[in-house]
Amino acid sequence: QVQLVESGGGLVHTGGSLRLSCAASGPTFSRNVLGWFRQAPGKEREFVAAVTWSASYTYYADSVKGRFTISGDNAKNTVYLQMNSLKPEDTAVYYCAASRVGSSRYKPDYWGQGTQVTVSS
Repeated sequence: QVQLVESGGGLVHTGGSLRLSCAASGPTFSRNVLGWFRQAPGKEREFVAAVTWSASYTYYADSVKGRFTISGDNAKNTVYLQMNSLKPEDTAVYYCAASRVGSSRYKPDYWGQGTQVTVSS
C-alpha cells in the first residue's frame, strides 16, 4: 500500500513562491511515477506535473511550464513541487499522486489528502 503525505501549502501573494513536499512510502513499483494534481473550487481536478521515480523524465501542464519545477529525492522518498511566479489562478487544493508501473501518469492509483494553496492578488 502506498501512502502519500503532502505539506507546504499556504497563502502567498501574486508573484510569490511556495514549495510543496510529498513524502511517499510503499513498494517502489507502486509509485513508479509521482505527480501533482490540483482542484480549484467548482472545477475538475487537473494534472500539474509528474516525475518518474528515477527522476529521468518530467512532465508539466502547459499552464505551469516555466514556473513550476517537479523533482524527487530518492534517499528521502520525497517529491517536491517548486512553484514560482504564482498567480491567483493557481489557487487550488494540490494533491500528490502515485502511479504504478503500467499505469498512466494522468490516472494515478494513489492519492494524498491534499494541501491548500492560496494566491492572493
